[in-house]
Amino acid sequence: MKIYNHIDEFTRLDNAVVTIGTFDGVHVGHQKIINRLLEITDQTGGESVILTFFPHPRMILHPEDVNLKLISTMSEKASLLEEAGVDHLIITPFTRDFSNLSPQEYIKDFLVERIGTSRIVIGYDHRFGKDRSGGLEHLQQYSRDYGYQVEEIPEQDIHDVAVSSTKIRQAILIGDIETANDFLGHNFRITGKVIRGDQIGRQIGFPTANLFVQEAYKLIPSDGIYAVRVEMIEGGKVEGGKAEGGKVDEQGSFLESQISNLKFPLNGMAYIGHRPTVNGMTRNIEVNIFDFNQDIYGQTIRLHFLDFIRSDQKFDSLEELTEQLKKDEIAVRRFSSY
Repeated sequence: MKIYNHIDEFTRLDNAVVTIGTFDGVHVGHQKIINRLLEITDQTGGESVILTFFPHPRMILHPEDVNLKLISTMSEKASLLEEAGVDHLIITPFTRDFSNLSPQEYIKDFLVERIGTSRIVIGYDHRFGKDRSGGLEHLQQYSRDYGYQVEEIPEQDIHDVAVSSTKIRQAILIGDIETANDFLGHNFRITGKVIRGDQIGRQIGFPTANLFVQEAYKLIPSDGIYAVRVEMIEGGKVEGGKAEGGKVDEQGSFLESQISNLKFPLNGMAYIGHRPTVNGMTRNIEVNIFDFNQDIYGQTIRLHFLDFIRSDQKFDSLEELTEQLKKDEIAVRRFSSY
């Protein structure tokens, strides 16, 4: 999949099959639209194009709403769309000027002249242009003038799956990963860079990779222990399911990387919380990667959440915490083996 960070980077196509939207989470409702997009692409010999926006329109139009959290970061969304088989992803910077385009300007300037749209697929509730005044009726009205066809995915087809981004966000916030994953049609994921922590986990036999999530808008599940799978995104060339490369340890000696001998993703247990047993002050995201002891500081990893194991709790001692973590590991390994 080719990714364009501005529509100016995109070269107009002769036969573009296009859909438009924020596609937060790329959930099963979105997948209905995307699957139809790909069907038409195959039937017509065209190329599939998704036009999405960043920042999320609500961030620009309602900056006072600081509580907006999104299921997917842009990199996670791009990964999901690539997995779906989309040919082109255009990420359009969403600005107030862009939001003030009339429906005709939006259709003519973006969809027709810049993309080369021959077919458009939209969800039943898609709105665009100034004050969200554009819709299916405008796309149909101008289709004859600009020579494209438009297809709407009916409300019934999308609602058959009884899913919405709001329902998914609510499930994630309470740690109901099973429901969230059912609605998503894939595992909820968090992507972050591995940073140094205070290494308490290492002291008690459960070394963890501490994740720094750069995107403040990223939705984080409730505090607790989770079964996860860990994917290496950077820090070694990933080919054929393996990561290749070497790291330098704290003493500066070269480690003959065993990472190349390990197939990703790997299983692990993630912790989200303030570490009340050690009077932690910040909310952490950490993962104990099973059967793995390599130095991956500075690398980017992605956690795929499989299930919720237990809520966070404060223990009277590190010994009690260690005993509970041993039980958690047994539960996670048993779950991950299915």
